[in-house]
This record gives sequence, structure tokens and C-alpha cells, in this order.
Amino acid sequence: MLSKPPLPSRLKNVIRRQVVGLFNDVDGGEAPVVRSDNSLFARDSVVWRVHGDIGSMMVGGVASLLMQMLHPSVLAGVWDHSNFRADMHGRLRRTARFIARTTYAQRCEAEAAIATVRRVHDQVNGRLPDGTLYEANDPKLLAWVHVTETTSFLDAWIRYSEPLMSRSDQDSYFAQVARIGEALGADPVPRSRAEAKQIIDAMRPELRVDGRTREVAGLIMEGRTSATLPEAPRKLAMHAAVDLLSPWARAMHGLDLSPFRRPFVRAGTLGVAQTLRWAFR
Repeated sequence: MLSKPPLPSRLKNVIRRQVVGLFNDVDGGEAPVVRSDNSLFARDSVVWRVHGDIGSMMVGGVASLLMQMLHPSVLAGVWDHSNFRADMHGRLRRTARFIARTTYAQRCEAEAAIATVRRVHDQVNGRLPDGTLYEANDPKLLAWVHVTETTSFLDAWIRYSEPLMSRSDQDSYFAQVARIGEALGADPVPRSRAEAKQIIDAMRPELRVDGRTREVAGLIMEGRTSATLPEAPRKLAMHAAVDLLSPWARAMHGLDLSPFRRPFVRAGTLGVAQTLRWAFR
């Protein structure tokens, strides 16, 4: 009679299965992205380091989505041309898989993923409720998506994995991942922490909140982003994402955490991040 694996191994397997199901369409035949020595970035790059931490990337991903939806043209693109309201998890999963492929997969696979996104963007255009034209391939809109994603991923990494990360490494992250932003057609693309802040500050006058923005934020905060992640860590990630936002972004969304609640959210999220690192070690 075969003996059962020890409890820690069984627990690791359970966590791994849930995470694989969260980021891959297993029923559709997707498997986790395989790390390659022929990727767009070297194994010792800052990009590999930051994008490899599952816990902080989940928090950063939700925070970046909340930021992106503050721009009316970006919001209109996903509102008019996707079923994200019915499948928020699918949207986040596709974004996560794109990041994994462009970071870790073979160069040809990464370039194919970028080409696919550009073809999809070619079909995304329309008018805002006030009649203003928008196009997903607008370099300025692509720059907003790029800078909100990269800033959120890096901020989450610093908070939950490397709080003493040097400014030099932070600048290296932006400089390295600029390669993806440029390939997608974004302009301007930041190559340092300071440049990222300048781009965000310059875009702030164009940001708005309306009924559609509030509906998207509500869907996220209600926890409809995942069908596989257990309820407690899912809600924790949502609150941690709000906590990660700049005060002005939280104010625009009308979302915040009380000073009493914030340390519990951060401690709990840190615990989840450390558990995920343990499970995949």
C-alpha cells in the first residue's frame, strides 16, 4: 500500500493547483508558461525578479486595473469591445498570461503574443459618450496602460517582497520593461521611476469617474475576478490593491481603508505572498 505524501507536500500541491487554475485556462488546454534561457530578458534581470512573485503580482494587477479605468478612453475600449463585466477573471488571466509569456517564454513566443495584442487593438475603436473618438492603438493610451501596470507591479513587489529595493534597481525595472511598452506602440514609455511619475502626473487632468467607472470598481471589489481563488485571500488582494493606490486615485474611486484596518490588510497579504513563495519553492 502506497503511503500518502507528507502534509506539507499535499498542501503545496493544493495551492499550486489553485494558482495554476487561476492563471491558466486549464479546461481549454493551457499550461503554465515555461521559462526559457532565450526569453526577451535575462534570468538575472529585475523584470524576472519582480514578475515572478505571484502574490505581489496579483495585488499589482488589480491596482493597475483600477488605475487604468480612470481614463475614459481606456475604459470605453474594454467596455465596448469585451465581455469583462461577465468575465473579469478571464480578462485578468489573459493579462497575466501575456506578462508571463513576454517575460519568461521563448523570444518567438513573446513576440507572437505582442503581435496578437496589436492585431486585437487594431479592431478596438469607437466614441465616448460625449462623442470623442478613441482608438486602442493610440500611443498615449497605450502609455497609460503600460505605466499604470509597471508602476503597480513594482510598488506591490516593494511592499510585499523587497521593501529595501534600491532606486537603481527600480529604474532598471522600468528601463527593461520599456521594451514591451515600445513593442506594443506606447509613447511615451518611462525608463525610470521619475519618468513614470511624470507620465502619470501629466495624465491626471484627463482622468474621470462616472457610472461606468464605478460599476467596474464595484465588480472588482465584490471579488468577481476569480472563480478559483478562495474567498478570504481574494478579498484580501482587493483591499491590498486599494491600499496600494495613490491617495488621489483612492479618492477618485471613493475607496479607502481605515487606519485601523490597513495594518491587518498588509500583514495578511504579506502572509499570503509568503505562503505562495513557499508553495512554489
